[in-house]
Amino acid sequence: MRRINVRFAAGVGALALVAAGAAGCGGRQGTAATDDTASAVTCEVAENTRVGIATGNATGVYYVVGNALAGQLADSTGGRLTGTAAETGASVQNIEQLVGGQYDVAFSLFDTAVNAVQGKGSFTAPQPVEALARIYDNYTQVVVRADAGINSVADMKGKKISTGSPKSGTEVIANRLLEAAGLDPAADIQAQRLDLTKTVEGIKDGNVDGFFWSGGLPTGGVTDLFTTAGDKVKFIDITPLLPKLSELNPAYQAGVIGKDVYTTATDTPTIVVPNVLLVRKDLDANVACAITRTVFEKKDALAQANPAAKGIALDSARRTDPVGLHRGAAKALQDLGAS
Repeated sequence: MRRINVRFAAGVGALALVAAGAAGCGGRQGTAATDDTASAVTCEVAENTRVGIATGNATGVYYVVGNALAGQLADSTGGRLTGTAAETGASVQNIEQLVGGQYDVAFSLFDTAVNAVQGKGSFTAPQPVEALARIYDNYTQVVVRADAGINSVADMKGKKISTGSPKSGTEVIANRLLEAAGLDPAADIQAQRLDLTKTVEGIKDGNVDGFFWSGGLPTGGVTDLFTTAGDKVKFIDITPLLPKLSELNPAYQAGVIGKDVYTTATDTPTIVVPNVLLVRKDLDANVACAITRTVFEKKDALAQANPAAKGIALDSARRTDPVGLHRGAAKALQDLGAS
């Protein structure tokens, strides 16, 4: 079987939500993961080609949409290309493991992807990654217990705050917001570096006072929290910190979490950042083309998995600068008529 990836760290099929497990798949075979830049891009994929997709926390949108994408690849390529999605810690970890050959496609927040190609932030050197496309936006969701006395990020001083999974895009944004509010993430809060499932459990049992989460709307774990906890939890408005974040990266923009998303009393102003799908620069161009085409041709199916995928749009797909667009993706977007 022709495999693109070196090994799968975890496997889940299509939309099935099953436990992740480690499994080795042998070494990279021939030129399976190497793009022949002299050849034309046809989007035709060899039989029995497989890709591994790095997503995020099991109750987050990356995981759901990533599984949906994995399930659609075979359908859109006549079974020649199949995908396996895996639960991960998200953006930073995804990029590290993408470059390391554990996965072939990775979901990432755009600000983290920019850091990767520029060798900044969590990355000590530029990473050899490119984008398949810009996809939907992530909303920064900052939730606190209503009785915790927290009405702003600055009020988090001394509190037990979950900043997200280690090496996640959520953790990057959380630390930046804390610093923008004049707090030291390592000293001024009791940082809980938890995934979303454990974070929600911590809020419910009183062991966590508040948390940061960057995800599409709606995020399953956040829906669960507001459904079960009701007015015992609330969002806080973080937009006063947007100017300082925008100085770090222009990807940060103002947005709104509508009151109908989680059935809250009012809309919540917040900060949004786009997501991108990333691959290694040397990924076979026809494989990159086929995956990109699937994302847009099967958008409705992805949106059925989670409404956040409705934000996938051809008119913004190419807006990945300074992250380069993989030549296979460029061919697919050209054929699809992306502006």
